[in-house]
Amino acid sequence: MARHLITSALPYINGIKHLGNMVGSMLPADVYARYLRQREHDVLYICATDEHGTPAELAAKEQGLPVDAFCAQAHDAQKAVYDGFALAFDYFGRSSSAENRDITQHFARRLNENGFIEERAIRQVYSPTDGRFLPDRYVEGTCPHCGYDKARGDQCENCTRVLDPTDLINPRSAISGSTDLEVRETKHLFLLQSKLQHEVEEWVARHEAHWPQLASSIARKWLTEGLHDRAITRDLDWGVPVPADTWPELAAEGKVFYVWFDAPIEYIGATKEWADQDPDSRDWKSWWYDADSGENPVRYTQFMAKDNVPFHTVMFPATELGVREPWKKVDYVKAFNWLTYYGGKFSTSQKRGVFTDQALDILPADYWRYFLIANAPESDDSSFTWEHFTATVNKDLADTLGNFVNRVLSFSRKRFGDDVPEGGVPGEAEAKLGEQIAELLAEYEAQMEALQFRKAAAALRALWSAGNSYLEEKAPWLEIKTDKDGAALTLRTAMNLIHLYAVVSEPLIPSSSAAMRQAFALADDTATWVTPEEARALTSVPAGTPFTVPPVLFAKLTDEDLATYKERFGGAPE
Repeated sequence: MARHLITSALPYINGIKHLGNMVGSMLPADVYARYLRQREHDVLYICATDEHGTPAELAAKEQGLPVDAFCAQAHDAQKAVYDGFALAFDYFGRSSSAENRDITQHFARRLNENGFIEERAIRQVYSPTDGRFLPDRYVEGTCPHCGYDKARGDQCENCTRVLDPTDLINPRSAISGSTDLEVRETKHLFLLQSKLQHEVEEWVARHEAHWPQLASSIARKWLTEGLHDRAITRDLDWGVPVPADTWPELAAEGKVFYVWFDAPIEYIGATKEWADQDPDSRDWKSWWYDADSGENPVRYTQFMAKDNVPFHTVMFPATELGVREPWKKVDYVKAFNWLTYYGGKFSTSQKRGVFTDQALDILPADYWRYFLIANAPESDDSSFTWEHFTATVNKDLADTLGNFVNRVLSFSRKRFGDDVPEGGVPGEAEAKLGEQIAELLAEYEAQMEALQFRKAAAALRALWSAGNSYLEEKAPWLEIKTDKDGAALTLRTAMNLIHLYAVVSEPLIPSSSAAMRQAFALADDTATWVTPEEARALTSVPAGTPFTVPPVLFAKLTDEDLATYKERFGGAPE
């Protein structure tokens, strides 16, 4: 039994996330974690809300809340959505935790002791009205490139050009709106990534051959351009404070660590949060500290969208290397491209696209889980359209799987009663089916092991299709007229397929899988994975087992549904 540590990129605390965020990190991580658990591996799936940084302070101010209260509410709101999507985190933490504070400060002290942190004076915008230095995002003004009058000091949201606060025309404080701004000198801590360049290059070279090309190419691009020393502190009220025992002057000024310094450390912090809930039986350090030693080393897999790749393949590894302690580093980086909405960006302000809370208001989670995994943006960007979503739900979920389950169980109950029928001895058709199922199951497993989610969904769909082909070939509704035992055998075999589908579909559609499994009154029934021998035999549901017909698993979506969705969320751009 292997030990698997799984993390997905931390969702930022501001706002409910759209479907692209879901498929780009948390959902595939959940699918993989569920699969590994069914294979009886030791799995720890960790995630958390990323709560520090300028946007959190600004959003709290906008809502008239203290930032800690805002983050607490936003964390609970996000967690409710992820529960609705049946994301089975072992722990979903918060980067504002005391555990993350302590470990982040420990990392900073160790980096400083090893000569990888330097205090430097820089020039920064100061607001006398607010009595504070303003981080880049706290300065707003008119973009000199496109004229957008709400550009931030780090980037213009309209034209996406990277900016410096001093580039802005008519700059103003995002806190008070004051235009009385000046540039003053202040001190910040810099992580000397340039001194770690060669170590990071060597580390990437040892791992990148096993990563998807998307992840390795982004890491290589950053390394080729060269690692630059980076400021890792900010002038904010909310964040991990600079420790006074090491930098008393900066601590007295209220400096906090930059969000991108402490956020990856929260993977470790959240694991300690998990362990602190049950310290007698949970050992967080065994997953993170010296975790590659011993008889059962940890395999660490990270899931993220492509914009997060540089931080996880270059910046955080540089931090871990510089600490000079045996902290676990990622083994496999599963990176995703973008999910677009009709080829364009999801946008809250323009009411374009589906956000995760809205998705659950429309349809149960399994509809979304299956569609997103079957169309995951792995090799390239993929586009969400309502037409594609409707067609996939109707063809794959309603017709191929749902209809198979319903017609097999309904017909058997009608003709043979409420127990699985006995029937005759399996023949050539059943032997051929068993071999086919074992072969398709092996393909499904291979794609899951390789973290190729679209291909895994296609293999699962092929398993479902095999049952329909068998049923069409045997045609028990005709068979029963001349060979009642033969029809009973066909239905019993099909019921065993339903149970197999319930088990192997669980990573993608857990609620529907549970409904299929619960249709059969089996003693000690679990979702433990199906062996090749069990796939060939198809005898896990013996004759005489009581069964029920579950409600319709997946309702077909109509043209009226399609029109309603497009009217509410927008369709293809004009």
